[in-house]
Parts: sequence; C-alpha cells; structure tokens
Amino acid sequence: MTPATPDIDDFTRPYWEAAAAGELLVRRCAACRRPHHYPREFCPHCWSEDVHWERASGRATLYTWSVVHRNDLPPFAGRVPYTAALVELAEGVRMMSEVVECAPDRLAVGMELEVAFRAQGDGVTVPVFRPSQPAQGQSSSRSQASPGASRR
Repeated sequence: MTPATPDIDDFTRPYWEAAAAGELLVRRCAACRRPHHYPREFCPHCWSEDVHWERASGRATLYTWSVVHRNDLPPFAGRVPYTAALVELAEGVRMMSEVVECAPDRLAVGMELEVAFRAQGDGVTVPVFRPSQPAQGQSSSRSQASPGASRR
C-alpha cells in the first residue's frame, strides 16, 4: 500500500469494485432519501443506518479547483501539474477528485463534467472527471498548466 492507495475494507469494497468496472457509486438513505458521499455506514443527515449503495449518473459540475504544481509524494510527483477539484454530482453531493483532459485555462465554475476512471499502478481504479464535451485540442489525460495558474 502506498500513501495514495485507499484503505479498502469490507465496507468500501463495493465502491472500489464498481470503479474498476467503470461505475460510480454513492450512498443513499432509505429513511430520508438523501444521498451522501464520502461513503458512511449511517446517514449524515438523519443518522439512519438504513443506507445503501446506488449507481450515480456520472454527471457533475465543477465547484472549485486548484492546479497542483508541486507534490513530492508518490505517485503524485510524476503527475504534476494536475488539477485537484471539488465536483458536485448530479445527485447533489460533492466529491474530491481530479479534472483531466482539460487545460486549466479552460476550466470554469459550473462547467459540465463526466466521470472517467484511471487505473492506478497499485491495482486500484479511481474516479476522475473530464469535460462532458472534450475541450478542443485536449486529448491527454494530463493537464498542461502554466506556472501562474491557480485556484479559481
């Protein structure tokens, strides 16, 4: 396990197995019907333990982001610059992720995104997001940032 490898246990295993199969899951409470993310064994809204996994649509909007130019921890050092982001899923929950296939100067709050999946070298597949319609001239999964780019 590396610092970037999630701690997969019996509770989170369905999430990571779904990601490996190209599906994004969120948790939904059967009592109050509200979704939540990050996954918990209880509802953070009403405290019910009657929660279950649900397939998310994979659609999201960009809430905020920051272009990371320096990160000395593996495996991030080999990926700089990259765009760390907070996205709002169509289901109404926010999640931390990364925006790929889009130059930082083309990012905008509220832009439409769709989930994609990146297989890590450690055998884990993680959800990342890309523009719903690929940005013109951007086909790489790694952003090319200018030194002055920053959080918007």
